[in-house]
Amino acid sequence: MTNQIVKLNGVIYNKENLEKLCIANEPETSWRNAIYHFLQNWFDDSGFILAQTSGSTGKPKSIQLQKTSMINSARMTNQFFGLNAESTALLCLPASYIAGKMMLVRALIGGFNLITVEPSANPFEKMNQSIDFTAITPYQLFHSAGSLQTKQVLKIIVGGSPVTGKLEQLSENIPSELYETYGMTETCSHIALRRFNGEQKSDCFTMMEGVTISQDERECLIINAPHLLKGEIQTNDMVEMVANNSFRWLGRADSVINSGGIKIHPGKVEKKLEEIIPTGYFITSVPDEEFENKVILVVESEKYEIQEEVILMTKMQNLLAKFEIPKQIIYIPRFIYSAGNKVLRKETLAKAQHM
Repeated sequence: MTNQIVKLNGVIYNKENLEKLCIANEPETSWRNAIYHFLQNWFDDSGFILAQTSGSTGKPKSIQLQKTSMINSARMTNQFFGLNAESTALLCLPASYIAGKMMLVRALIGGFNLITVEPSANPFEKMNQSIDFTAITPYQLFHSAGSLQTKQVLKIIVGGSPVTGKLEQLSENIPSELYETYGMTETCSHIALRRFNGEQKSDCFTMMEGVTISQDERECLIINAPHLLKGEIQTNDMVEMVANNSFRWLGRADSVINSGGIKIHPGKVEKKLEEIIPTGYFITSVPDEEFENKVILVVESEKYEIQEEVILMTKMQNLLAKFEIPKQIIYIPRFIYSAGNKVLRKETLAKAQHM
């Protein structure tokens, strides 16, 4: 196995001196020890790394990722962003998740210096050096938007959950190049990118080199990436194909609502509501005798006063098509989230209905 040297915070580590990274007085699961355990696994004789799926569309599960696939993914990203031994990158995500693991693999492959900091809402707040590349979540971008206007961070990928219209607006004054990622644990991080700020801003995802796509009869995306995994990946993501190598993401097939014979994409409706609902919310449905499925809005809040709700309904009627307007609003003070900070919609709705 090649790639047996990694440069962290200016110090070179390999199989022989890796134990220096282990922090004895911290829990095994601490962010520092997560880095140590990943590299320990990387430097061993096995051909794979154990990773955990996000749990956003089902129960989280452990899967084996081939080290060769992770290397190919890292090379793909390093080449796209021009990362080499002269670069400096930032790791501000937990190494216990695929996004953090892949930052380490990119450093292993690219030979660049990787600055490691404790994962936090704003990892740039105390940063005083220039960074060529990093990966963050939408949550971190939201809390870091102010800092990033004055810090020198050249290129940032943002993933883990969709980038909202509000977040795009917040990013307009950030000089960094910001890219939304599309991918999954099974593909060793992203296989498509969408620039969402600056002059090259786009509403389409463009595939990385070596990745091809098609659609099934449901208009769901099929991914073919032979350098990352054997066989095709059949996704549940409904897309609009823009060209052979790009697409617009519409939402998940299992979340499409058939109401009175009309198909409604919750994601598209949610995007229209971003300007009028200040808290967390999502569009879903419940069974209904008349419509088969009734569109409802679930809001992360205490119940609105009657007048507040009337104002909200009026605004929705002005923004949405007739069939998109929620027939009911359900309130819940706190949504249920996965370990990766994604809203678990089914569980949240079930909890709200039993309150």
